[in-house]
Amino acid sequence: MNRLFKYMKGYGRECILGPLFKLLEASFELMIPLVVAKIVDTGIENGDTGYIVKMCLVMVALGIVGLISAVTAQFFAAKAAVGFAARLRAALMKKLLGLSYTQIDGLGASTMVTRMTSDVNQVQNGVNLTLRLLLRSPFVVFGAMIMAFSIDAQAALVFAAVIPILCVVVFGIMLITMPMYKKVQAKLDGITSATRQNLTGVRVLRAFCKEQDEIHDFQERAQALTQSQLSAGRISAIMNPLTFVIINLAVVVLVHVGALKVYDGVLTQGLVIALYNYMSQILVELIKMANLIITITKAVACGNRLGAILEMDTSVEKQSGEAPAIRGAVEFQDVCVKYAGASGDSLEHISFRAAPGQTVGIIGGTGAGKSTLVNLIPKLYRAGSGQVLIDGMDVNDIDQKFLRSQIGIVPQKAVLFRGTIRDNLRWGREDATDAELWQALELAQAREVVKDKPGELDARVEQGGTNFSGGQRQRLTIARALVRQPKILIMDDSASALDYATDARLRMAIRGMKNPPTTFIVSQRAASVRFADLILVLDDGELVGSGTHDALLETCPVYQEIYYSQFSREVAADV
Repeated sequence: MNRLFKYMKGYGRECILGPLFKLLEASFELMIPLVVAKIVDTGIENGDTGYIVKMCLVMVALGIVGLISAVTAQFFAAKAAVGFAARLRAALMKKLLGLSYTQIDGLGASTMVTRMTSDVNQVQNGVNLTLRLLLRSPFVVFGAMIMAFSIDAQAALVFAAVIPILCVVVFGIMLITMPMYKKVQAKLDGITSATRQNLTGVRVLRAFCKEQDEIHDFQERAQALTQSQLSAGRISAIMNPLTFVIINLAVVVLVHVGALKVYDGVLTQGLVIALYNYMSQILVELIKMANLIITITKAVACGNRLGAILEMDTSVEKQSGEAPAIRGAVEFQDVCVKYAGASGDSLEHISFRAAPGQTVGIIGGTGAGKSTLVNLIPKLYRAGSGQVLIDGMDVNDIDQKFLRSQIGIVPQKAVLFRGTIRDNLRWGREDATDAELWQALELAQAREVVKDKPGELDARVEQGGTNFSGGQRQRLTIARALVRQPKILIMDDSASALDYATDARLRMAIRGMKNPPTTFIVSQRAASVRFADLILVLDDGELVGSGTHDALLETCPVYQEIYYSQFSREVAADV
């Protein structure tokens, strides 16, 4: 939690003035019992109505000044807490966007969403209440005890005896509940994950009539979360009644002692009422303190979770000096890759070389490691051993931002962002002209897609591109990559929703560019890679074949199986 305090920088004034005005409010509140004592002992005792009215006006004045102080304190506390949360969210988002694919895979989307929303909100609430109450409540408690001693030391011993007992109760419950709230937040991650999975896969659920199964699973998760919250809540709930019991017992003793002293003429009735009021103030403030500690406990648990992400090592993203403009030669030298937690390598001893401008087709069964291979080129993943070279330079020695600016990536899932078509295409290059955008659309076979939309380049794109078909989204994402005019183009099964004719025109357009990029085409279709200069055949992470289409048909059984499963031998012979 301490590591998060740096985001409070710049709010020093608010962090001082907030508690200060709260202490000012508390000071006025501590005067109220003495005013009440004066009303009883002087005004009521002597029947002096004027004095009573005067003291009542003093109480109203103290209340108004206290209210103004409280509102001012709340303003400063809220300003600091909201500003702190805004900075924390920004830092968290920056950190998450800087994590490697491996780290993101390990965290999971649901965990990141929970950290960004629920955890930050809990920390914000904790900071707000801390600035308002952390100093105020102890100030009132000890101030009330001091005022009680100034009235009568013997009666005030009741205060001195009860406060340590209450502290033991409060802090004991805090120590018990802190780890329990950590478990609650962890189970909230599971709920978020299940919700996200069900919402993104709702069409599949309905297609397979799995709604009831998922509802049952969600109910079990929700029940587990509820039980954890109830367990922590039951222990936290003990605090208020337990403190009430202790305080009320202390009040009984105080009234008894006070009554005896009034009978002996040592104290007046007004002073006993003042002592009772001070005891009531202590009760209220300790209840506030107990609730504050519960809130702080939750905030600390959430803050530690946030801190764990903010302290994650992002050395993979460190930059190292810009390289000269690349030509696009790519070479793998005995590359092996192993995912975190995996029992074996996802890629084993991969070696090949692609010259600038060549087209490399990558084909293989599901889970063969095709996407993993191409993700090594832009450093989305790191090789466990071996080297990935571009123009003879290890990618780990090339500035990451510069490297990725030279590479156009079209991922498996075509993702568009809310805005316009022009906005989405300019993700490829911010300073691209409309002529360059149309050229990229022409190459990507997406010109007609844009022409058919009202506003053309200014046509709206909904979140996720839901107002476009799957094939249209794929062509637009390909155009976005081509706008960059990359030296290396990676198409990771990005034409799966295109018909064969459009797919063929797309590949011919890319090969026909004046300065074609070194193109990597990952596909399940043999037709998409058969005309590549080099075809890599992967099987369970191993490179079982490399060469041209004709050579592989003669020498590679895996390629033969894939090709002939899609084309009959007669058709293949005619082709």
